[in-house]
Amino acid sequence: MEILKQLNSPVMYLICGGIVAFVAVVCLIFMLRAYKAGKEVGMDTVKLKRTITASATFAVLPSVGILLGVIALSGSLGIPLPWFRLSVVGALHYETQVANAAAEQTGLSSLSASQMTPSAFATIALLMGFCIIWGMVLSIIFTRKYSEKLMKSFSPESGDAKAESTENTFTPEKKKKSLSGFADSAMTAMFIGLVSAYIGSYIGGIKANGNYIPLIVALFGGLAMAGFEWVKEKKKAEWIDGFSIAGSMIIAMASAVLFSGL
Repeated sequence: MEILKQLNSPVMYLICGGIVAFVAVVCLIFMLRAYKAGKEVGMDTVKLKRTITASATFAVLPSVGILLGVIALSGSLGIPLPWFRLSVVGALHYETQVANAAAEQTGLSSLSASQMTPSAFATIALLMGFCIIWGMVLSIIFTRKYSEKLMKSFSPESGDAKAESTENTFTPEKKKKSLSGFADSAMTAMFIGLVSAYIGSYIGGIKANGNYIPLIVALFGGLAMAGFEWVKEKKKAEWIDGFSIAGSMIIAMASAVLFSGL
């Protein structure tokens, strides 16, 4: 298709690939500086190298989920943009969600190459970029002040820390637990809202056109994630946490293929 030829053009690869290469170089520089700093403080060289090897090995399987996201989006947005987004700043659940929402607002019935137009692609790419920049922007503006406040609150020299012996005092440890608890609750509430919205749309799709595949796929994906969480909690297998997203996606995609064939 003509639109995919444009989206996969050498110019797109040059722009997106150049940014990915820049970020990769920055990561390499930080890794080398961290390695040098570790040696300067007396860390064992063998342990440093073992840590690098273990981290690289451990990152392979979780990255399969990112690769699946690139493959899923490349059929409608080309390869360079999804590759750039999911390599640098994007998140798998965010990219697919925003891309689909933007496609609907541009009048496309689905995120597919057969319906994609240059103006629709520009809108989708702009929305994907605009919506995710605020974490970086707000971090530049507020992170230093927020960090200083945290350091002051949790410092042993602070007035709150000195009052730890008082039973009813709101100690730094309690503050830390309270902040962590709120963050976890807010994130959980947000994802429950997103999942509820998607499930509602899938149920509406069944009533509108009899398409039950999205609901089946969501069910299998949810069961797979629940299975990974069960193994993590019951078997104390913390390492499986990094593979749960990729594994759940693969199982959900396999169920889509299976039930579509049926």
